[in-house]
Amino acid sequence: MMITKKAMARRTILRGMGTALALPLLDGMVPALSALAKTAAKPTLRFGAVYVPNGIVMQNWTPTGEGTAFELTPILEPLTPFRDQMLVLSGLNSTPPGDVRGGTHSRAATRFLTDEQPRDPEQWAEREPVSIDQIAARELGKYTPLSSLELGLEGANFAGSCDSGGFSCAFSYTISWRNATTPLPMEHNPRAVFERLFGDSENTASEGQRARLQDQRSILDSVSEDVTRLGRRLGPSDRVKVSSYLDAVRDVERRIQMAEAQGERDVPFMDRPLGAPADFVDHATLMYDLQLLAYQIDRTRIVTFMAGHELSGRTYPHVGVPDAHHPLSHHRGVPDALTKLTKINTHHVSLFASFLEKLRSTPDGDGSLLDHTMIVYGAGMSDSNAHSPYNLPIILLGGGAGQLKGGRHLVYPERTPLANLHVSLLDKLGAPIERIGDSNGPLPNLFSKNAERLSGV
Repeated sequence: MMITKKAMARRTILRGMGTALALPLLDGMVPALSALAKTAAKPTLRFGAVYVPNGIVMQNWTPTGEGTAFELTPILEPLTPFRDQMLVLSGLNSTPPGDVRGGTHSRAATRFLTDEQPRDPEQWAEREPVSIDQIAARELGKYTPLSSLELGLEGANFAGSCDSGGFSCAFSYTISWRNATTPLPMEHNPRAVFERLFGDSENTASEGQRARLQDQRSILDSVSEDVTRLGRRLGPSDRVKVSSYLDAVRDVERRIQMAEAQGERDVPFMDRPLGAPADFVDHATLMYDLQLLAYQIDRTRIVTFMAGHELSGRTYPHVGVPDAHHPLSHHRGVPDALTKLTKINTHHVSLFASFLEKLRSTPDGDGSLLDHTMIVYGAGMSDSNAHSPYNLPIILLGGGAGQLKGGRHLVYPERTPLANLHVSLLDKLGAPIERIGDSNGPLPNLFSKNAERLSGV
């Protein structure tokens, strides 16, 4: 790294052997006496989507009351600290064509971001589906090294059929589609994500990188000289930011190494690659932390995340649910089953809430990462027992760089398309489209009055 008296570039990179360590936004990246330094910079807007499988217990999800006078339900209670930056959206639907049979889980995941309803695999190939994360990535990806990240907590399996109707496993295992023939796998190995974020993109197979991984040396060791030189140049507040950021990087790296060490031991009844923690909470927290780092260093502004694939049979004994998730989701109204499903739903929300807290605690320009992010959280079906595509459980979190007006429960007219939400979000992300899927216009009342469209900067 070359040190000059000029302001640092926004994309200052510390390079080592097989390492490319980007820095978060620092005060020193703005010329001290420039007009830009005296004016609040246009915030960088980020987008995320978090998907949970097998539906939701809606009676324990949907708030009572509308507008600002709503009360959070047991499932949403962990989001209480973020009420002011939360929009609960009721009444949104992904209505399938009337002649569709089978593939209910496949279609639930597929339509969540594409708004397309595959009748069968052959018909799907004739469509031109693109998920909204990839539409946004076409615009926001111009400004970042990675156009998007697709992450999950269960391994990608695109081979064979996983659902009735002959639907391939791709329809259940991803929510991101570049086009009809290019489903994007959800990466669930933290090591693979870490190296994608911090490996030297100019030479990913370098001898230095391989040696570092083999010897389990920290990436920070390889850039220590650059870090030392950088420290002499930074002001007090920037030194605190960099120190906190480097501590976070080292912590994530350490946890990945621990997971890999555990992976070398025999773990019964577990099929996972090296690097994925055996403990669900550890794995989820680590993958959320990697998303945080990706946003913080502006490696990408688009992230999709699946807490599980459709038809997932994961068990949750750590929250008192030893039953497999998918069979349990066919609850038939049995109180005990509904209680257990509510525990799973609440657990997913709790882990998400912890991620939101870290976003809120991470400075970004004149605000926080949470202030400058829009995240859609929800499922592709409501009542899992009926595989219902109506009144989907959808919430919108974050400040949206000053655009979102939170603290409300919005109830839309019956059969309002979920696609209308997607049209609205893409417009604010600077990737406007006239129509997607069954949309019939933008979704009203989401944004602050006179909110401007933000494009990448």
